[in-house]
Amino acid sequence: MNLLRPTILMLACLFALPASASDLPSLGDASSSIVSPEQEHQLGRAWLSLLRSQVSQLRDPQLKDFVETSVYRLAETSQLQDRRLEFVYINSPQLNAFAAPGGIVGVNGGIFLYAQSEAEYASVLAHELAHLSQRHFARGVEAQQRMQIPVMAAMLAGIVAAAAGAGDAGMAAIMSTQAAAIQEQRRFSRQNEQEADRIGILNLEKAGYDPRAMPRMFERLMRQYRYDAKPPEFLLTHPVTESRIADTRNRAEQSPATGRNDSQSYELIRARMMLHYEETPGVSAKRFRAMLDEEPKRDAARYGLALALYKGGRLNEAHETLKPLLDKAPDNIPYNLAQIDLDIVANRLDDAQQRAQRLLAQFPNSYPLKQARVDLLLKQGRPAEAEKAIDDILRSRPYDPDIWYQAAETRGQSGNIIGLHQARAEYFALVGDYDQAIEQLGFAKRRANNNFQLASRIDARQKEMLEQQKMVKEMMR
Repeated sequence: MNLLRPTILMLACLFALPASASDLPSLGDASSSIVSPEQEHQLGRAWLSLLRSQVSQLRDPQLKDFVETSVYRLAETSQLQDRRLEFVYINSPQLNAFAAPGGIVGVNGGIFLYAQSEAEYASVLAHELAHLSQRHFARGVEAQQRMQIPVMAAMLAGIVAAAAGAGDAGMAAIMSTQAAAIQEQRRFSRQNEQEADRIGILNLEKAGYDPRAMPRMFERLMRQYRYDAKPPEFLLTHPVTESRIADTRNRAEQSPATGRNDSQSYELIRARMMLHYEETPGVSAKRFRAMLDEEPKRDAARYGLALALYKGGRLNEAHETLKPLLDKAPDNIPYNLAQIDLDIVANRLDDAQQRAQRLLAQFPNSYPLKQARVDLLLKQGRPAEAEKAIDDILRSRPYDPDIWYQAAETRGQSGNIIGLHQARAEYFALVGDYDQAIEQLGFAKRRANNNFQLASRIDARQKEMLEQQKMVKEMMR
């Protein structure tokens, strides 16, 4: 994994246009004259495409839907002005979440293993949104603008490496720079962390969560990893101290204890992640059975057990385990999606279709349900209808590379070869491979040479991608 490449891109963005810095709009803080919000946005999207090409990612529609819904809910009550957010879901069991310039929110799957309630999970994301709303990256650049570029490069290398899951390498990169520069960076980082905690707690309360979840999360993590030689990435990039815990607890205690702490939706996603990171479905089934023995009415444990049995090929047991949940909550989306999966594997495609149609009639905007319908249509051998269903998803998720990847496969099955090349181009652009993206549009344009309007649209998109590639290359000089 080449973790320095995004760092080079970051630096290039910061220093590529020094002569025009005075032309940047003033937004009331000095950092806007160093890095404008629009520069941050462009930097973030370029960095995201490179990161996506280098890390293993989670592609679970239910996970994506939960995280995006919860983060946008937090954003509504936050101080974040630019809410053009993009997400990356890193397939790692380590606890970590991060915010990058331009509204990039990164979440490790491991956060659901560590955060024992939705409020604890939300406390981490509220903290990260505070980093974005206060533009800590741009302010950090302002504070360090007189430092030598190599020193700043080393520091940014550490930040990027830690964000991508190479904590030890990241810390080593930071520690290898000049001592005075390190001290100043750490001082500024401590100030940022304190500010993000303070604003995050206010956001938690406004969003309806119990703000006491933040000190609870910090306290448990500190207890758990006090003597650990290799703590999770979150503690490397967000050091927790006794004074920080005390400060967040004091702030949280000033709020009334009326906020919610947990939800069934969170517990179900947590069960999915526990299963994902377990060694085998059999081990996971034992874990969920033990939970049920301890708490027989714990629906999330029963749901997790049903999924584990399904993954282990024990379909009849999975069906019997899931049935009480569906009887109790017949319109619950995760329960019904689990039953649809069971029906598909058992070749009960008509039953799966009826269930999916009934739920979509009730929840027409549900991305996980729409995705389930696409999967079902492909299983039924109806790629043309699946293509239309994917196009519908793309209207609300135009920057999701997973959807473009599936769109390419589906268009190929339906015989839409021009559309296949177009979808591949969008996928490659979103993961930072502009050479292949432009090549794919070239293939599409040659096939569309008898359709002037379509060929013109493809040509215009190819020129846009060439400009994007040129911009990235110039920034990386």
